[in-house]
Amino acid sequence: MSITVFSHSSCSLHKVTEVHPECPERLGAVNDQLIRSGMEYVLTQKDATPASKEDLYRAHDVNYVNDVFAKAPKSEDEHIWLDPDTLMSYGSLTAFLHAAGSGINGIDEIMQGENQKAFCAIRPPGHHATHNAAMGFCVFNNIAVAACYAMAKYPVARIAIVDFDVHHGNGTEDIFIQDDRVLFCSSFEHPLYPNTGADTISPHVINIPMPAGSEGFEWQAAVAERWLPAIDAFQPDLILVSAGFDGHMEDDMSQFNLREDDYFWIGKELKNLADNHCQGRILAMLEGGYDMSSLGRSVVAFLKGIS
Repeated sequence: MSITVFSHSSCSLHKVTEVHPECPERLGAVNDQLIRSGMEYVLTQKDATPASKEDLYRAHDVNYVNDVFAKAPKSEDEHIWLDPDTLMSYGSLTAFLHAAGSGINGIDEIMQGENQKAFCAIRPPGHHATHNAAMGFCVFNNIAVAACYAMAKYPVARIAIVDFDVHHGNGTEDIFIQDDRVLFCSSFEHPLYPNTGADTISPHVINIPMPAGSEGFEWQAAVAERWLPAIDAFQPDLILVSAGFDGHMEDDMSQFNLREDDYFWIGKELKNLADNHCQGRILAMLEGGYDMSSLGRSVVAFLKGIS
C-alpha cells in the first residue's frame, strides 16, 4: 500500500519577501529529502487541481473569499498585505487555490482511490486562516476546506483533525468550534503566536499548550494522555492532519525540542487509530516547518510512520 503525494508547481508562484520564512524553497526541501531517502520510489505522486470558490465557501465566509479574489494582484510588481504577516503577490491566488484543492484531491483519493493515505506537499499553510480572515501566512484554511468537502460529498459523520504544528491552529478551531462532527486536537508552544487556544473550553476541542523547551518525551506523554484516548472514543470516519514541523529543535520559529522520532511516533499512533476506525484513511497537509533540512527529514519520518 502506497501513499499518494499531491503537490503542484503553482504553489511556488506565491512569492514573498527575501527574508520571509514561508518561502518556495520549502517544497524543494521536502521533495529533495523524499528522493534522498528513497521514499520517492514507494510514493504515488499526483498534481493537485485548484479549488473552486464553491469549495472555499464551505469553510469560509462568502464575502471574504470574494474579497481575496478581488484583491489578487494583476501584475508582477504589485503586492498587498492581507495581514501583517501574510503577503499576496502576483501568482499567489493560483497557489492558494492549488493548496486548498490538494486537500479535496486527497479526500477523493482516500475515499475512492487505491491508497488510503495521502499527503499534500503544498504552500502556503492554512491553519491560521479563520472563517473570515487571513492570518499568519495563511489565506484559505486548507484542512478545513478538505474536511467540509468530505462531509458534504461522502458518508462521513465524524472527522478527527490533528494539528501538531508548533503554533495553535486557531483558524481551524474558529471554523469548527460549534461543529460536533469534528474533534479538533491541537498541540502548541504557549505563549507563542497567535497566543490563542490555552483557554478554549469545548467538548470537541482538545488543546495541549506546552511551554518553551518542551522535550519530545513530554510532548508524546501529553498526546498519549489527552488525544489518543479521545480520538479512539470519538471513532472518526476520517483522520485529517495539519502536519506542521516547526516544533523541531533545529527550527528557529519555536523553542520546542521535537525530533524526527517524534514525528514518526505520532504518524504510527495515528495509523493505528485509522486502521481501527476508518479503514486506514489519513489525509495529511503540510503546515509549518521553516528550517529546510529538518523539514525534509521530519516529513519523511512522519510518512514512514503512517505507511
